[in-house]
Amino acid sequence: MLRRHLRRATALAVAAGLAFSLAACSTSSSPASSDAKASSDSSAYPVTVTSALGSATIPSKPKRVVTIGWGSADTVVSLGTTPVGVEEVTWGGDSHKDYPWVTKAIQKRGDALPKTFAVYPDIDMTALAELNPDVIIAPQSGITAAQYKTLSALAPTVAYPGEAWGTPWSKQIQIIGKVLGESAKATKLVGDITTKLKKTAAANPEFANLTFSYVYTAEPGALSIYQKGDPRVDIITGLGLKEDKTLAALPKSTGTFVSTIGLEKADLLKNTDVLFTWFNDEANQKEIEKQKLFSTIPAVERGSYVANVNQQLAMASTVITPLSLPYALDRYVGMIKTAAGKVD
Repeated sequence: MLRRHLRRATALAVAAGLAFSLAACSTSSSPASSDAKASSDSSAYPVTVTSALGSATIPSKPKRVVTIGWGSADTVVSLGTTPVGVEEVTWGGDSHKDYPWVTKAIQKRGDALPKTFAVYPDIDMTALAELNPDVIIAPQSGITAAQYKTLSALAPTVAYPGEAWGTPWSKQIQIIGKVLGESAKATKLVGDITTKLKKTAAANPEFANLTFSYVYTAEPGALSIYQKGDPRVDIITGLGLKEDKTLAALPKSTGTFVSTIGLEKADLLKNTDVLFTWFNDEANQKEIEKQKLFSTIPAVERGSYVANVNQQLAMASTVITPLSLPYALDRYVGMIKTAAGKVD
């Protein structure tokens, strides 16, 4: 799957891989979830959540939550529970191997930080088993059917409802809210995110007059277009900018929100006002910008070009969660305003 391939290329650039032995359980070294602070609906249990890989029945409110994939830990914390374990962050993480917005929220609460476990090149089932989870939450992930079977032997496991890596951000929050008995709070979080985007757009009315394209080009010769449904694009449209119609009409690769065209077709970007992209680091940026076909894209030439080399910001603008969005907008909006000022 192309979206999966793009993520793999990113993580490999920092020696992480992007692909995804049971052991005896031990609980002595794992922090406890902080669900006491959340007012949940205990009458919601038992609850069954059906995913593309199977059904999970959660008998009571989970106390030991483990998350896999993008954004799930953010939402679990926002709903009042601190996970006992989270997927190890190898690209864009902080010193705790988690995203800084998640770490900050947990520390503010005064809870112990979750244990982290590797998922690439395969899930460290031994480390995960030692966390003794009540539930494993992975609605925005790429876990396989075989991995799901193994995980389900440890605890009820909630996977993605459709395609791997294809769960809409609002649906992800709602799924997690159901698992944690916090459906009403989850609905409010979705509304709060929508409101925040609308307010930010209203505060920057000049954005509404601009077209944009968000591209992947971190490998020489590569050029792919992220499309509607990918959170990177949904954040920007939420801020009022409009997708370049020519590029938005391109066919998407099967099972993805990405259109692959190749750098030889860079002329399709000629009418884009603001161009968005990300790079692994500054060296990667220089390598790509040396390519003539890339450097002569009008938005790049005039500087209406949001080129992100900050891995943490790149990840914060790749997911939409109650914790990541404020982190992203605090840094992102200024970059967009600067680029917008370069458009004739």
